Amino acid sequence: MRNVKACIFDLDGVIVDTAKYHYLAWRRLAEMLGFEFTEKDNERLKGVSRVRSLEILLEVGNIDATPEQKEKWAHDKNEWYVDYITKMGADEILPGVVPFLVELRQKGIKTAIGSASKNANLILSRLGLMSHFDAIIDGNKVSAAKPDPEVFVAAANVLGVSPEHSVVFEDAEAGIEAAKAGGMFAVGVGSDQILAKADVVIGSLADLNYEKFMCLLNVK
Repeated sequence: MRNVKACIFDLDGVIVDTAKYHYLAWRRLAEMLGFEFTEKDNERLKGVSRVRSLEILLEVGNIDATPEQKEKWAHDKNEWYVDYITKMGADEILPGVVPFLVELRQKGIKTAIGSASKNANLILSRLGLMSHFDAIIDGNKVSAAKPDPEVFVAAANVLGVSPEHSVVFEDAEAGIEAAKAGGMFAVGVGSDQILAKADVVIGSLADLNYEKFMCLLNVK
């Protein structure tokens, strides 16, 4: 049995689905720039940084821009996104999240958020989840984007837990790669085709309780 002392969770797609709000903001920017940005286009943005996301969007629209324009557009997009998420409520927490977090902490397992989002604290506050995590490491505290393992390694360090005793829950391929690069057990949340590099894959946290989680750790 793997000796798990910490569980580190990506935010978007694992704890809550804010992807729709990112998409609405990116689509609004594209419309302002005069082109259509589809949901299929948006799939290319999953798990990548805000800067790279803007570059991809501009590639879709075949638009050249100065660094100053890019900075303004990224700022505008984030302002719209923040406006959307400030209206979020606890009903947007994904199924199974709260019971699983409560059970982990009852068993003495530390919990953390490891997310590229720079709005993690705002989102968790709106959802009423701040007290469920021992540490929150987001884009304000790290500089390297996934698949670099920095965000997960930083979370483990803050928790005082070594990587080999840490488990990461991720819904993006880049996040799984980051977890593995950091020497951690990776649980993919979503499609087993997309997350094939994960140690195990589950549909959602609604599929887990502590007992099932312990069984999963014996798969590899």
